[in-house]
Amino acid sequence: MTAALALAALLAIACVVLVALPFLREPEPATDHLDDLDPEARERLELAEARDRALEALRELEADHRAGRVDDESYRAAVGGLRREAAEALRALDARQDRPTDR
Repeated sequence: MTAALALAALLAIACVVLVALPFLREPEPATDHLDDLDPEARERLELAEARDRALEALRELEADHRAGRVDDESYRAAVGGLRREAAEALRALDARQDRPTDR
């Protein structure tokens, strides 16, 4: 009787290990590339990054000006170009999103 119980316990352990083995292995990646973007998605991402960089530069300039780290003359010299850059990035992103896709 004890031999049968021992055999049943070993069989149960073997079954659990056999079933759990695929879950314990590291999955094999399909490619080494994390995110393969198509050209359209890459372009949208680059435009969004340009927009974010321009807006963040404007935010930092505004904060520095309010804190007194940037004087009025330097602020006026820099703010126009940053606003144009932000507006161009926003326009390009909006135009890209308004373009119909071929899907």
